[in-house]
Amino acid sequence: MQMKQQPEMQTFWDHLEELRRVLFRIAVAVVCLMLVAFLFKDELFAVVLAPKESDFMIYHLFCRLADAVAMPSLCPDAFYVKMINTRLAAQFITHMSVSFYAGFLLASPYVIYQLFRFVSPALYKNERKYSVRVVGWGYFLFITGVLLNYFLIFPLTFRFLATYQVSQEVENAITLSSYMDTLMMMCLMMGIVFEIPILSWLFARLGFLTSGFMKRYRRHAVVIILIVGAVITPTSDVFTLLMVSVPMYLLYEISIWIVARTEKKQPSNEGV
Repeated sequence: MQMKQQPEMQTFWDHLEELRRVLFRIAVAVVCLMLVAFLFKDELFAVVLAPKESDFMIYHLFCRLADAVAMPSLCPDAFYVKMINTRLAAQFITHMSVSFYAGFLLASPYVIYQLFRFVSPALYKNERKYSVRVVGWGYFLFITGVLLNYFLIFPLTFRFLATYQVSQEVENAITLSSYMDTLMMMCLMMGIVFEIPILSWLFARLGFLTSGFMKRYRRHAVVIILIVGAVITPTSDVFTLLMVSVPMYLLYEISIWIVARTEKKQPSNEGV
């Protein structure tokens, strides 16, 4: 029979005080790293604005692939998109918000550690083991989704939408706020999409999802994935669509494998 850790008995106010200390340490770490990011403005925005340039690394990769497979159409033409600001304080506010996001992202491992350290004494031994795995893999998958969006999905989406014209008489001038809002929204969306294996494991543990159900509706899932991929990257070439859809399909297959393993272990857990 598994027992919880028996820390020194604490009152509700003791727990509240400990939570206050944890939140204070988290706030200090985030603010300090935010200030560091704020001071390195040029380096920070060189990274944030890099995907809008025609010499971004993903385009160099496509050109190399085009040379390797003898398909010149894969190599995108050089393009230029003008970035403007239309509000008086928008650039300063953007600098502050981006610095905060950067500080929070850099501090996120410490934030997760502090929160887990606060709640772990209340967990059983097997709950702590599962919690460490879920939190670790969830964080890894979220960051993977964010990086995939930054290096692949957002640059291709931005290039298509920012250079699309209904008429040559209408010139595109993208506002800084529009660029930042789209980048942050897509990063968050792809990070959540990459949590599919974790959510599938959780639903399987709760008995809401089975591997048989996921296999039975695999074709439907493929159609949904292609639709989501087309929405995320509204470009005209099939190659770009596949570059987005294939990772999502692999996540679905990984989720089936995870759910199947969870089902095999479920009976042994019921007797615990």
